[in-house]
Amino acid sequence: MNSLITLGGVTRSYRLGGGTLQVLKGIDLTIEEGEFVAIMGPSGSGKSTLMQILGLLDRPTSGRYHLLGRDVSRLSDDQGAILRSRTIGFIFQMFNLLSRTSALDNVALPMIYSGTANRRERALEVLTQVGLADRIHHRPNELSGGQQQRVAVARSLVNHPRIIFADEPTGNLASDQAEDILNQLKLLNRSGITVIMVTHEPEIAAHARRIIRIRDGRIVADERGQPEPAVAAAHPEFPLDLRHPKASLAELREFSLSALRALAANKARSALSMLGILIGVAAVIAMLAIGKGAQKSIEARLSSLGSNLLMLFPGAPSTRGIRGAIGDTSRLTLLDAKAIRSLSPQIADLYPEAEGNVQIVNGDKNAITEMQGVTSSYESIRNAKPAYGRFFTDREDLALARVVLLGTTVVRELFGAENPVDKTVKINHMNFKVIGILPAKGASGFSDQDDMIVVPIRTAMRRVLGTQYLHEMAIECASAEAIPYVIGDIRNFLRHRHRLPDFKEDDFTLRNNAEMQATLSETTRTMSMLLGVVAAISLIVGGVGIMNIMLVSVNERTREIGLRKAVGAARRAILAQFMIEAAVLSTAGGIAGIVLGVTVSMGLSTFAGWAAVVTPQSVLLAFLFSAGVGVIFGFWPARKASLLSPIEALRYE
Repeated sequence: MNSLITLGGVTRSYRLGGGTLQVLKGIDLTIEEGEFVAIMGPSGSGKSTLMQILGLLDRPTSGRYHLLGRDVSRLSDDQGAILRSRTIGFIFQMFNLLSRTSALDNVALPMIYSGTANRRERALEVLTQVGLADRIHHRPNELSGGQQQRVAVARSLVNHPRIIFADEPTGNLASDQAEDILNQLKLLNRSGITVIMVTHEPEIAAHARRIIRIRDGRIVADERGQPEPAVAAAHPEFPLDLRHPKASLAELREFSLSALRALAANKARSALSMLGILIGVAAVIAMLAIGKGAQKSIEARLSSLGSNLLMLFPGAPSTRGIRGAIGDTSRLTLLDAKAIRSLSPQIADLYPEAEGNVQIVNGDKNAITEMQGVTSSYESIRNAKPAYGRFFTDREDLALARVVLLGTTVVRELFGAENPVDKTVKINHMNFKVIGILPAKGASGFSDQDDMIVVPIRTAMRRVLGTQYLHEMAIECASAEAIPYVIGDIRNFLRHRHRLPDFKEDDFTLRNNAEMQATLSETTRTMSMLLGVVAAISLIVGGVGIMNIMLVSVNERTREIGLRKAVGAARRAILAQFMIEAAVLSTAGGIAGIVLGVTVSMGLSTFAGWAAVVTPQSVLLAFLFSAGVGVIFGFWPARKASLLSPIEALRYE
């Protein structure tokens, strides 16, 4: 026989509180290939710790451990995992089967991490070998104790191990089931597999051909029986390349199924975890939709003011350094308007405006409203084609005709549901004929744009207001590019016309409506982003919830993590499994959140009358953000799981 295992001066101690507990105290041991060894000792003697070191589940504090002539006491965690996967099989006292997994998948688990092909065929072969061919699709809770232990035996065999470690393999079994498992171990040993069994029962140890007794961390006896002839087994060569196989689709499938099983086993908790992401994604989509809708609405309302528009106001008076309101003292006249209209071919059109508050009466109903005196150009520049009736003509303006167009608010207050066209109203005690109703423009800030009336400008100035000065002038440029040139021409013209020396300020004000539109649009866009950021905070909160749930899941499944590591799972594999679980939670929550967000946006638009525009970009942004949140917040629990020591995880209660 060849030396399979050699220990020299192996010790193992643990830090407890402020002191040190030494469990193994200088173990020297050699085990030959093909032996059947029983390690015996009372509780606390160190027998289980010795087996854990032999099985590469734990590391010695000091000393040498050679496996097939190679020192393995200082292997990294991942190197130890691949060596366990290819060389060692474990049979645990508590079976350590995955509860939500069939017998077939439990047995195939070690082959996932070793990269073995034809997994199902090999798993079925060893299950048949241990007499469970008719139980392959049963879960552990559907099997008896003896059957569960036979599944554990089959799992230990799938990767053709050289050594099988059995830790109290009959401790939870009835006597007939225990005899069956011991016969299985004898058969495995006769086939050439080295069997190392830990037990405290002499009648169980009697089945072995070598009994090592340990007490207080030292070997006190080493008894050898008569050797039995063993069949030489064809084992693979010792794996010098201890790199883990590359990630495979089988690994991804196993991790994904494991994640889904874990989530399905805790449906209420999983649903509550997804709820945070769901609300966050829905809020992001709804808030961005409302912001985008508001932006579109503002752009539509601004377009109703006219495109490429300049507003010309008379200068505000200053008294003792105090500047008054624009329009308080007007020096713009109809002659200024006529001269400016012919000033440049870049000026497409304009209308002068005189305004003031008036009382308008219809029968026993009256209202105070704003009157605007304008020219017929107002209709095209302001996109103010009457909803009913017509606009007045230039001839009616020159004739000082007493005709009026009413805003929808005025119509509602004075006429209710009645059509006012061709009816007569009194404006400051003068009769005016209603010839049309202005299109509705809605509220702007705290003012109602529909609480107004429009009359010809000469009628307003001479018959109603008694003034020769304008309140403002709207000038439409031929194009947006022409606006700076038109501003320069008008400024030069008015300064010359009003005889202003160079040291004096302008006695007028020019406002660029296009710039105002751009500013308002940019402001609305900023507000939309702000709403999205505020909504995204709920996604962060949802991510924290996922992290908490994943930490709970890691704690609950610590023994499962230890089992996976014992059968060959590297840190990468454990990390990937829990990361997939977090990603599934956040992705499912994100998809549900998209549905809810779109539904809420449509509901707000349909029932509340809010403008809400859902864009593909906002949906994609919310989904990617939610998935990212799951990955980021799931990383710490996943990393914590991957760093667990196999033996500490298996001992976890």
